[in-house]
This record gives sequence, C-alpha cells and structure tokens, in this order.
Amino acid sequence: MTSVLYDAPGPRARRRNVLFSVLFAVLMAALLWWVWQALDDKGQLKWALWQPFTTADAWSTYLLPGLWGTLKAAALSVVIALPLGAALGIARLSDHRWVRVPVGAVVEFFRSIPVLLLMLFANELYAQSANIASEDRPLYAVVTGLVLYNASVLAEVVRAGVLALPKGQTEAAYAIGLRKGQTMTSILLPQSVTVMLPAIVSQLVVIVKDTALGGVMISYAELLSARSTLAANYANVIPSFVVVAVIFIILNFTLTSFASWLEGRLRRGKKTTGAVLSPNDATIAGTAATGAGGGVA
Repeated sequence: MTSVLYDAPGPRARRRNVLFSVLFAVLMAALLWWVWQALDDKGQLKWALWQPFTTADAWSTYLLPGLWGTLKAAALSVVIALPLGAALGIARLSDHRWVRVPVGAVVEFFRSIPVLLLMLFANELYAQSANIASEDRPLYAVVTGLVLYNASVLAEVVRAGVLALPKGQTEAAYAIGLRKGQTMTSILLPQSVTVMLPAIVSQLVVIVKDTALGGVMISYAELLSARSTLAANYANVIPSFVVVAVIFIILNFTLTSFASWLEGRLRRGKKTTGAVLSPNDATIAGTAATGAGGGVA
C-alpha cells in the first residue's frame, strides 16, 4: 500500500524499524539510568534538596516573582515585536525602492546582531538617560533587545509567508480593481497567516527563552536569576535547574499547543463546503445556466 507522500514499508523495512525502535528505547533507558545513578552518587536526589519546592516560601519568594518577570518581559516584547515585524515585512515587499531598500537594511542589521549584544547596548544607552529609573532599566533593556531582534526575524517570516502564496491571488485581486494595500490586507495577509503561524510560534518560544539572557547579564529579575538566588539559599543547584527547566517546558508547551489549536481552527475555517462536481454534473449545470440565461433574455 502506498501513500501520497511515501511508499509503505515492506516486511523487511518494518522489522528493521521495530529493531531500531527497540534499540533506541534500550539506549534511552540506559542513559536515564546512568543520569539517575550519577545524581544519586553525588547526593542530588536527597529529599532535603527537593523539599523546599514543596513549601510556599520558595515559590512566593523566588520562583513566582521570577516567573512574573519572565512573562512580563516576554509579553511586552511579543506585543511590540509582532506588529512591528509585520509592518517591516510588508514594507520589504513595497514596489518603491526608497522604502524597500532602507527597511531591508534595518532588518538585516538587527537580524545579524546577537540579541544579548542588543540587550547590553540598550542597557548602557538607558544608563545614560536620567528619565529612566535604575530599577526599570533592566526590563527596558531586555524588551528593547528582544523587540529589535525578533521584529527583524518576524519581518522575514511575514515576507516569506506572503511570497509563498500563488501569484494568481494577487493577479485576481488586481483584476477586480483592488489596490495593492487592499490586496495585502484583504487577500494576501489573511491567507498567509496559516503559512506563517508555525514560524511565528517558534519565534515566540525563542522570546520566552531569551528573557533568561537578561537575568544572566544585566541582572533582570526573571525566572533563571530567581533560581540562582534560591539555589544560593537552599544549596540545591541541580534540583533548582530541573524545576526551572520543567517550568519553561510547561510554558512553551502551552504556547505551542495553543498555536496548534489555532492553526487547526484557521485551516478548518478555510475549507470549502461546496460539493465537487463531476464532468457530467458540470455539463448539466452549464446547460441549465445557459437555458436560464436565454429565458431571461
């Protein structure tokens, strides 16, 4: 039996796949057992190291405030970077060279600089400003670096998503008298959303994770920096890393799950509900329509 995308495996291929699956499972189990033994030998599995995470003090004093800092910086960055990236991506598709070229230079410039360097530069820049309080400066620096980098990446995502659509969409819009702005907002962007959504979600996950750079380098109070303070007080470095990693996994899994649900909903909403006509049905329908038109005339 064959599929549209690949040939179904035969008996030998199925046996080989089963063998590889069993081998992989055995190796993974051995790796997990080795990690477990290594942690046990170092005393990292003692209940005294994990017990603080069962108390309200560790969460209310360290982890939850750090999580709030992560979510706040990520949310502000997403709210600013998404529309800015869309605007830059659309500007890169402009027919006017005086718009397309400068915007392209800006996008390529910020896309080529590491986000950590952007945060450090923004932090030093805000340090020279007397209008920004010292306690707010790390947040502003983190958001600025994340916005500049991710908006430039999202601009390329938007541009690629629009260019991925068939050219017939644009030609049909022009044929019915739509201007380029109307074509972009009413025809191209709504259709390209489902194409762009996986890449956009991947970039949003990057934003959430990159907030940790601000905690490491410019003392922004986010989840990873809160973990270091907690580990210093409870002397549980490995368990604190594990707990914070699990929190990040839950955050990103929630985000990707919501995006998958949204993408499926958008795709289902665009499916046609009309029946597909056979050649005979189309001929009958065309004859009926011609006859009806002649009767009216």
